[in-house]
Amino acid sequence: MSRGYDQYCPIAHALDLVGERWSLLVVRELMQGPKRYTDLAAQLGIGTNILAARLRDLEAGGIVTKSKLPPPANARVYELTPYGQELKGALRELALWGARSLGPPTTEDELFPGWVENAVRMVLAPVTPPGRFEFRVGDEIASIVDGRTQPGPIDDPDVVVEGDPVGIYHMFVDRRLDCVTVQGDDELLERLLDVAPVPNEAATAGA
Repeated sequence: MSRGYDQYCPIAHALDLVGERWSLLVVRELMQGPKRYTDLAAQLGIGTNILAARLRDLEAGGIVTKSKLPPPANARVYELTPYGQELKGALRELALWGARSLGPPTTEDELFPGWVENAVRMVLAPVTPPGRFEFRVGDEIASIVDGRTQPGPIDDPDVVVEGDPVGIYHMFVDRRLDCVTVQGDDELLERLLDVAPVPNEAATAGA
């Protein structure tokens, strides 16, 4: 493991385990399910030597484990342990806190593959009302079915929301629907917007 803080404190201990650069982003990727080393490297855009070091530290901390997929895949993958899965709540709170000052994406911002599904799973799924939602953002599609997230389109969605990343941002942050295209049950979408977290006004104004 990397050098620690040498403090008897749960926050310091947590940072010893996941505070190194890239560690929480590795955990974020593995929240979507087991992944091969090459897939993690490609999706994160991380150097293989750094990724190897982070995975080694996360394994040592009991957060990540290696396993082998059954035939016909027979591939070795990394996945979160039950202890690692318990970081989901902390990642959600960190995401909501960061969103307060993040601001809308710009043309210079790089959106990693699977970012829509990740955002939907982390932020929306825990509070989404029963129903079938499909979000189409550029080449990315993610869906929620009765609170469970899945990649790609679904059959018979109740609500389909389509727009670019900036439009989706303003829909959830500013509650604007003029920057997206909505098909289906408007009332159900309003119920989702009513419970979706929103950055506070002061932070949004200063973003």
